[in-house]
Amino acid sequence: MKVKITIIFSFLLLLSTTFAQFHDYSVKYGIQGHFLIHDTDFDNEPYRFSHQARGFLRFELFSGVEAELGVGMAKLTAFDFFKSQWATTLIPADLRLVFAPFNYEKVNPYVYGGFGSLRWNVETKPKSISPKPVEESGWTQFVPVGGGVEIAVSDDFLLGFAAGYNFTFSDDLNYYNNGNANDGYFDFGASFIFVTGSGNTDVDNDGLTEKQEKEIGTNPKVADTDGDGLNDGDEINKYSTDPLRKDSDKDGLTDYEEIITYNTDANSVDTDGDELSDYEEIITYKTDPNKKDTDGDSLGDGYEVNKYKTNPALKDSDHDGLADNNELEKYKTNPLDADTDKDGLSDGKEINNFNSDPLAKDTDNGGTDDYTEFTRKTDPRNPADDIAASKILDINAPMILEGVTFATGKAILTPESESILLKALNTLKAYPKMKVEIQGYTDNVGNAASNLKLSQRRAEAVKIWLVKKGIDATRLTAKGYGEANPIATNKTKEGRKRNRRIEFSKTK
Repeated sequence: MKVKITIIFSFLLLLSTTFAQFHDYSVKYGIQGHFLIHDTDFDNEPYRFSHQARGFLRFELFSGVEAELGVGMAKLTAFDFFKSQWATTLIPADLRLVFAPFNYEKVNPYVYGGFGSLRWNVETKPKSISPKPVEESGWTQFVPVGGGVEIAVSDDFLLGFAAGYNFTFSDDLNYYNNGNANDGYFDFGASFIFVTGSGNTDVDNDGLTEKQEKEIGTNPKVADTDGDGLNDGDEINKYSTDPLRKDSDKDGLTDYEEIITYNTDANSVDTDGDELSDYEEIITYKTDPNKKDTDGDSLGDGYEVNKYKTNPALKDSDHDGLADNNELEKYKTNPLDADTDKDGLSDGKEINNFNSDPLAKDTDNGGTDDYTEFTRKTDPRNPADDIAASKILDINAPMILEGVTFATGKAILTPESESILLKALNTLKAYPKMKVEIQGYTDNVGNAASNLKLSQRRAEAVKIWLVKKGIDATRLTAKGYGEANPIATNKTKEGRKRNRRIEFSKTK
């Protein structure tokens, strides 16, 4: 008998490695039909057909372990030593533990073991006389062991095939007791199994039943089908995103990034409705995808990018001291150019510091640009300042005193030099902290050494004139350069005239 049991269990273990499992349910119930082979004292007799019908109810205790309650009706019959047929009616009731650890989809191999009570009644007695006292009927206990396989036909119906052995605690089943071993019997058969609650388990613990996952198309064995960092159940029940797609709204950000990292709407390409996608705001423009106006300048991020080309993350795109919306709507200046009128003053300084027009180089149309007036500390809105300014030199340009002339070959100033010397005087008075080098130059006619000395004397003559008019001598340096640094050709009369000049150079 032990050999037979070993063969049965080896066969079942082989099945468990070669078939797939289906078990996902609330309750299973069904009927079984078995043919039986007795294992009694008359084990050398010819086989006689025996059968059993059994009903059962099964439910899952926890993953891979099921409990089964069953009641059956059987007739065990065979021949004794004298070829006389005997027959016994059996009514077994038992509780089994079913072990089905394999998580396959269509086939469920299992093994079982249990304990129960058995009512027997000998209907036809054998001719063989029992050597020990024997009971005709009664109750005994038995231990069923075995295994089988369930095949899923549909979510609600399975076919089962099983084989097992039943150890009884009695030697009276065949009305013959020799005292050597208790009686038992093998069973082989098939079953029809009905399933309730099929698909209601959640194998991957993602909050969705297997049935729901099959309807949706997600993988019931993987909690996060699309690999976006959110489990399928949360995507369906909590966020309403697509668990089959990492990026539900196709904006370039994964659902996890939108929901967990950035708190944006994973189902909307443009969460804040500013005409920029969430991806563009986060990755490209570094703006807030949850705010239409990230920099708070009253211009929507989309308008800044698409219409005005300004920086939506910066209130003052050109750093001129004026907000982009004020430049566009109030001052009509260019928010991408710090100096709209190109006068050397930023738009912000013109508006906030000088109250000049950032759209006009010369606010007062007096002939002097705003920047020059600023450096001269005159009012860019008062044209009278421009007139006064015309009487001084422009210190931001080379200060060549054209019109300062001398007697030929001498360092004596001509009367015609007075007007330009007065302009030089006014300039030094307008900028009392400015120091200058008075530079004297000649043309290339004559001896170079003589010309160098002549240019020195002429520069000193201009210095003396200015000192006499009240300019502090410490602010003035006279330096002759002779024929050096010509500003025109010495081949023409006009060119040589231009090269014979006095020039101011700021030293501070």
